[in-house]
Amino acid sequence: MLVLNCSTKLLILEKVLKTHFPESLKVYGAVMNINRGNPFQMEVVLDSWPDFRAVITRRQKEAETDNLDHYTNAYAMFYKDVRAYRRLLEEHDVINWDQVFQIQGLQSELCDISTAVANSKRLDVKLTSFKAVLLSPVSTQPDTSLLRCSPPRLTYLSVADADLLNRTWSRGGNEQCLRYIANLLSCFPSACVRDEKGNPVSWCFTDQFATGCHMYTLPGHRKKGYSRLVALTVARKMQARGFPSQGNVLDDNVASISLLKSIHAHFLPCRFHRLILTPAAFSGQVRL
Repeated sequence: MLVLNCSTKLLILEKVLKTHFPESLKVYGAVMNINRGNPFQMEVVLDSWPDFRAVITRRQKEAETDNLDHYTNAYAMFYKDVRAYRRLLEEHDVINWDQVFQIQGLQSELCDISTAVANSKRLDVKLTSFKAVLLSPVSTQPDTSLLRCSPPRLTYLSVADADLLNRTWSRGGNEQCLRYIANLLSCFPSACVRDEKGNPVSWCFTDQFATGCHMYTLPGHRKKGYSRLVALTVARKMQARGFPSQGNVLDDNVASISLLKSIHAHFLPCRFHRLILTPAAFSGQVRL
Protein backbone atom coordinates (compact mmCIF):
# COMPACT_ATOMS: atom_id res chain seq x y z
CA MET A 1 0.00 0.00 0.00
CA LEU A 2 1.17 3.48 -0.86
CA VAL A 3 -0.50 6.74 0.22
CA LEU A 4 0.14 9.26 -2.54
CA ASN A 5 0.85 12.65 -0.93
CA CYS A 6 3.13 14.32 -3.47
CA SER A 7 1.27 17.11 -5.28
CA THR A 8 3.21 16.54 -8.50
CA LYS A 9 2.40 12.82 -8.51
CA LEU A 10 -1.26 13.53 -7.75
CA LEU A 11 -1.45 15.77 -10.82
CA ILE A 12 0.15 13.03 -12.90
CA LEU A 13 -2.40 10.56 -11.49
CA GLU A 14 -5.23 12.91 -12.50
CA LYS A 15 -3.98 12.93 -16.09
CA VAL A 16 -3.56 9.15 -16.17
CA LEU A 17 -7.07 8.57 -14.79
CA LYS A 18 -8.50 10.76 -17.53
CA THR A 19 -7.24 8.26 -20.09
CA HIS A 20 -9.39 5.56 -18.48
CA PHE A 21 -12.81 7.21 -18.76
CA PRO A 22 -15.54 6.39 -18.09
CA GLU A 23 -14.62 3.66 -15.58
CA SER A 24 -12.28 5.95 -13.65
CA LEU A 25 -14.73 8.87 -13.31
CA LYS A 26 -15.45 8.53 -9.56
CA VAL A 27 -11.81 8.30 -8.55
CA TYR A 28 -10.96 11.03 -11.06
CA GLY A 29 -13.51 13.40 -9.51
CA ALA A 30 -12.13 12.76 -6.02
CA VAL A 31 -8.55 13.29 -7.18
CA MET A 32 -9.51 16.54 -8.91
CA ASN A 33 -10.98 17.79 -5.64
CA ILE A 34 -7.84 16.72 -3.76
CA ASN A 35 -5.71 18.64 -6.25
CA ARG A 36 -7.86 21.76 -5.83
CA GLY A 37 -7.58 22.42 -2.13
CA ASN A 38 -8.87 19.07 -0.84
CA PRO A 39 -11.84 20.60 1.03
CA PHE A 40 -13.28 17.19 1.96
CA GLN A 41 -10.02 15.87 3.46
CA MET A 42 -9.54 12.94 1.09
CA GLU A 43 -6.43 10.94 0.19
CA VAL A 44 -5.29 8.42 -2.41
CA VAL A 45 -4.09 4.87 -1.80
CA LEU A 46 -2.45 2.79 -4.57
CA ASP A 47 -0.88 -0.62 -4.87
CA SER A 48 2.25 0.87 -6.46
CA TRP A 49 3.61 3.92 -8.27
CA PRO A 50 3.97 4.95 -11.05
CA ASP A 51 2.72 1.72 -12.63
CA PHE A 52 -0.33 1.32 -10.41
CA ARG A 53 -2.95 -1.34 -11.04
CA ALA A 54 -5.48 -0.34 -8.40
CA VAL A 55 -6.32 2.97 -6.74
CA ILE A 56 -8.67 3.86 -3.90
CA THR A 57 -9.71 7.29 -2.63
CA ARG A 58 -10.76 7.56 1.00
CA ARG A 59 -11.21 10.00 3.85
CA GLN A 60 -7.92 11.03 5.48
CA LYS A 61 -7.13 9.06 8.61
CA GLU A 62 -6.70 12.31 10.58
CA ALA A 63 -10.17 13.60 9.63
CA GLU A 64 -12.98 13.42 12.18
CA THR A 65 -15.18 10.38 11.65
CA ASP A 66 -18.47 8.92 12.83
CA ASN A 67 -18.62 5.13 12.66
CA LEU A 68 -22.26 5.28 11.51
CA ASP A 69 -21.68 7.83 8.74
CA HIS A 70 -21.46 5.79 5.54
CA TYR A 71 -21.99 8.98 3.51
CA THR A 72 -18.64 10.43 4.59
CA ASN A 73 -16.90 7.09 5.11
CA ALA A 74 -16.89 6.49 1.36
CA TYR A 75 -14.27 4.87 -0.85
CA ALA A 76 -14.09 5.18 -4.63
CA MET A 77 -12.31 2.47 -6.61
CA PHE A 78 -10.63 2.08 -9.98
CA TYR A 79 -8.44 -0.78 -11.09
CA LYS A 80 -6.63 -1.99 -14.19
CA ASP A 81 -6.23 -5.46 -12.69
CA VAL A 82 -9.06 -6.83 -10.55
CA ARG A 83 -6.63 -9.10 -8.70
CA ALA A 84 -4.61 -6.07 -7.64
CA TYR A 85 -7.82 -4.47 -6.40
CA ARG A 86 -8.62 -7.48 -4.25
CA ARG A 87 -5.10 -7.55 -2.78
CA LEU A 88 -5.31 -3.84 -1.98
CA LEU A 89 -8.73 -4.30 -0.41
CA GLU A 90 -7.41 -7.09 1.81
CA GLU A 91 -4.25 -5.26 2.82
CA HIS A 92 -4.07 -4.09 6.41
CA ASP A 93 -5.07 -0.48 7.10
CA VAL A 94 -6.45 0.34 3.64
CA ILE A 95 -10.12 0.01 4.67
CA ASN A 96 -11.61 0.64 8.10
CA TRP A 97 -13.76 -2.49 8.42
CA ASP A 98 -14.91 -1.53 11.92
CA GLN A 99 -17.28 1.22 10.77
CA VAL A 100 -20.23 1.51 8.41
CA PHE A 101 -18.93 2.65 5.03
CA GLN A 102 -19.54 2.57 1.32
CA ILE A 103 -17.58 1.45 -1.71
CA GLN A 104 -18.39 2.89 -5.10
CA GLY A 105 -17.18 2.69 -8.65
CA LEU A 106 -18.02 2.05 -12.28
CA GLN A 107 -16.58 -1.45 -12.78
CA SER A 108 -18.80 -4.47 -12.34
CA GLU A 109 -16.18 -6.79 -10.83
CA LEU A 110 -15.85 -4.55 -7.77
CA CYS A 111 -19.25 -5.80 -6.59
CA ASP A 112 -18.28 -9.48 -6.40
CA ILE A 113 -14.77 -8.83 -5.08
CA SER A 114 -15.87 -6.30 -2.45
CA THR A 115 -18.75 -8.52 -1.34
CA ALA A 116 -16.51 -11.59 -1.05
CA VAL A 117 -13.96 -9.76 1.10
CA ALA A 118 -16.72 -8.17 3.21
CA ASN A 119 -18.41 -11.54 3.76
CA SER A 120 -15.12 -13.01 4.95
CA LYS A 121 -15.11 -10.30 7.60
CA ARG A 122 -18.79 -10.87 8.47
CA LEU A 123 -20.09 -7.52 7.21
CA ASP A 124 -23.55 -7.09 5.76
CA VAL A 125 -23.55 -5.71 2.21
CA LYS A 126 -26.27 -3.69 0.47
CA LEU A 127 -25.70 -3.16 -3.26
CA THR A 128 -27.46 -0.58 -5.41
CA SER A 129 -26.70 -0.07 -9.11
CA PHE A 130 -27.55 2.98 -11.20
CA LYS A 131 -27.38 4.24 -14.74
CA ALA A 132 -24.26 6.41 -15.02
CA VAL A 133 -24.52 9.65 -16.99
CA LEU A 134 -22.23 12.36 -18.28
CA LEU A 135 -23.61 15.72 -19.33
CA SER A 136 -22.55 17.36 -22.55
CA PRO A 137 -20.63 20.65 -22.35
CA VAL A 138 -22.90 23.57 -21.43
CA SER A 139 -21.42 26.40 -23.50
CA THR A 140 -23.97 29.09 -22.71
CA GLN A 141 -25.72 30.36 -19.61
CA PRO A 142 -28.86 28.25 -18.95
CA ASP A 143 -32.10 29.95 -19.98
CA THR A 144 -33.59 31.74 -16.97
CA SER A 145 -36.56 33.24 -18.84
CA LEU A 146 -38.88 30.89 -16.94
CA LEU A 147 -38.12 33.00 -13.86
CA ARG A 148 -40.43 35.73 -15.12
CA CYS A 149 -40.37 37.73 -11.95
CA SER A 150 -38.04 38.04 -9.01
CA PRO A 151 -38.54 36.01 -6.93
CA PRO A 152 -38.32 33.16 -7.80
CA ARG A 153 -34.60 33.51 -8.33
CA LEU A 154 -31.70 31.28 -9.28
CA THR A 155 -28.95 31.09 -6.68
CA TYR A 156 -27.00 28.49 -4.70
CA LEU A 157 -27.56 26.42 -1.58
CA SER A 158 -26.16 27.25 1.84
CA VAL A 159 -25.49 25.23 4.98
CA ALA A 160 -28.72 26.69 6.40
CA ASP A 161 -30.63 24.65 3.78
CA ALA A 162 -29.17 21.31 4.91
CA ASP A 163 -32.14 20.35 7.08
CA LEU A 164 -34.62 20.65 4.19
CA LEU A 165 -32.35 18.64 1.91
CA ASN A 166 -31.89 15.96 4.56
CA ARG A 167 -35.66 15.63 5.05
CA THR A 168 -36.39 15.33 1.32
CA TRP A 169 -33.56 13.00 0.29
CA SER A 170 -34.54 9.35 0.00
CA ARG A 171 -31.13 8.45 1.44
CA GLY A 172 -31.42 10.95 4.27
CA GLY A 173 -33.50 11.69 7.33
CA ASN A 174 -30.78 11.15 9.90
CA GLU A 175 -28.10 13.01 11.82
CA GLN A 176 -25.23 11.63 9.75
CA CYS A 177 -26.79 12.68 6.45
CA LEU A 178 -27.57 16.15 7.81
CA ARG A 179 -23.95 16.68 8.79
CA TYR A 180 -22.74 15.24 5.49
CA ILE A 181 -24.96 17.52 3.40
CA ALA A 182 -23.87 20.58 5.38
CA ASN A 183 -20.25 19.64 4.70
CA LEU A 184 -20.88 19.20 0.98
CA LEU A 185 -22.66 22.55 0.73
CA SER A 186 -19.71 24.29 2.38
CA CYS A 187 -17.23 22.65 -0.02
CA PHE A 188 -18.71 22.11 -3.47
CA PRO A 189 -20.86 23.76 -6.18
CA SER A 190 -24.65 23.76 -6.00
CA ALA A 191 -27.64 25.54 -7.51
CA CYS A 192 -31.20 26.18 -6.43
CA VAL A 193 -34.33 28.16 -7.21
CA ARG A 194 -35.72 30.09 -4.23
CA ASP A 195 -39.29 31.29 -3.72
CA GLU A 196 -40.48 34.71 -2.53
CA LYS A 197 -39.59 33.82 1.07
CA GLY A 198 -36.07 32.79 0.12
CA ASN A 199 -36.71 29.09 0.62
CA PRO A 200 -35.28 26.55 -1.86
CA VAL A 201 -37.94 24.91 -4.05
CA SER A 202 -35.66 23.13 -6.54
CA TRP A 203 -31.99 22.18 -6.22
CA CYS A 204 -28.98 20.07 -7.07
CA PHE A 205 -25.58 19.85 -5.38
CA THR A 206 -22.34 17.92 -5.82
CA ASP A 207 -20.39 15.49 -3.65
CA GLN A 208 -16.77 14.62 -2.84
CA PHE A 209 -16.51 12.60 -6.06
CA ALA A 210 -17.62 15.58 -8.18
CA THR A 211 -20.95 13.90 -8.87
CA GLY A 212 -24.32 15.66 -9.00
CA CYS A 213 -26.72 14.38 -6.35
CA HIS A 214 -30.18 14.88 -4.83
CA MET A 215 -31.65 16.79 -7.78
CA TYR A 216 -35.10 17.53 -6.39
CA THR A 217 -38.06 19.88 -6.79
CA LEU A 218 -40.73 20.28 -4.13
CA PRO A 219 -44.09 18.83 -5.30
CA GLY A 220 -45.87 22.18 -5.50
CA HIS A 221 -43.24 23.61 -7.86
CA ARG A 222 -42.85 20.86 -10.43
CA LYS A 223 -43.39 21.06 -14.20
CA LYS A 224 -42.02 24.61 -14.31
CA GLY A 225 -38.60 23.78 -15.77
CA TYR A 226 -36.76 24.31 -12.48
CA SER A 227 -35.02 20.90 -12.44
CA ARG A 228 -33.66 21.45 -15.93
CA LEU A 229 -32.40 24.89 -14.90
CA VAL A 230 -30.58 23.77 -11.74
CA ALA A 231 -29.12 20.68 -13.49
CA LEU A 232 -27.65 22.77 -16.31
CA THR A 233 -26.44 25.44 -13.89
CA VAL A 234 -24.53 22.89 -11.79
CA ALA A 235 -23.16 21.25 -14.94
CA ARG A 236 -21.89 24.60 -16.20
CA LYS A 237 -20.30 25.40 -12.82
CA MET A 238 -18.48 22.07 -12.79
CA GLN A 239 -17.33 22.35 -16.38
CA ALA A 240 -16.10 25.91 -15.83
CA ARG A 241 -13.80 24.51 -13.13
CA GLY A 242 -12.52 21.79 -15.46
CA PHE A 243 -14.57 18.94 -13.98
CA PRO A 244 -16.67 16.47 -15.93
CA SER A 245 -20.36 16.80 -15.11
CA GLN A 246 -21.39 13.34 -14.01
CA GLY A 247 -24.37 11.82 -12.26
CA ASN A 248 -26.25 8.63 -11.44
CA VAL A 249 -29.91 7.73 -11.75
CA LEU A 250 -31.93 4.70 -10.68
CA ASP A 251 -33.47 2.67 -13.50
CA ASP A 252 -37.01 3.30 -12.28
CA ASN A 253 -36.62 7.07 -11.91
CA VAL A 254 -38.52 7.80 -15.10
CA ALA A 255 -38.85 11.56 -14.53
CA SER A 256 -35.11 12.10 -14.02
CA ILE A 257 -34.19 9.86 -16.96
CA SER A 258 -36.56 11.86 -19.18
CA LEU A 259 -35.03 15.12 -17.97
CA LEU A 260 -31.48 13.87 -18.57
CA LYS A 261 -32.39 12.82 -22.09
CA SER A 262 -33.92 16.24 -22.76
CA ILE A 263 -30.62 17.95 -21.89
CA HIS A 264 -28.66 15.46 -24.05
CA ALA A 265 -26.89 13.63 -21.24
CA HIS A 266 -24.86 10.62 -22.30
CA PHE A 267 -25.86 7.35 -20.65
CA LEU A 268 -22.56 5.54 -20.17
CA PRO A 269 -21.97 1.89 -21.12
CA CYS A 270 -20.83 1.12 -17.56
CA ARG A 271 -23.04 1.28 -14.47
CA PHE A 272 -22.46 3.00 -11.16
CA HIS A 273 -22.33 0.59 -8.22
CA ARG A 274 -22.63 1.58 -4.56
CA LEU A 275 -22.13 -0.94 -1.78
CA ILE A 276 -22.93 -0.03 1.82
CA LEU A 277 -21.13 -2.30 4.26
CA THR A 278 -22.20 -2.71 7.88
CA PRO A 279 -20.31 -4.54 10.63
CA ALA A 280 -22.43 -6.78 12.84
CA ALA A 281 -21.84 -4.42 15.78
CA PHE A 282 -23.85 -1.70 14.01
CA SER A 283 -26.58 -3.86 12.48
CA GLY A 284 -29.99 -2.19 12.84
CA GLN A 285 -28.49 1.17 13.81
CA VAL A 286 -28.06 2.61 10.34
CA ARG A 287 -30.51 3.90 7.75
CA LEU A 288 -29.35 2.68 4.35
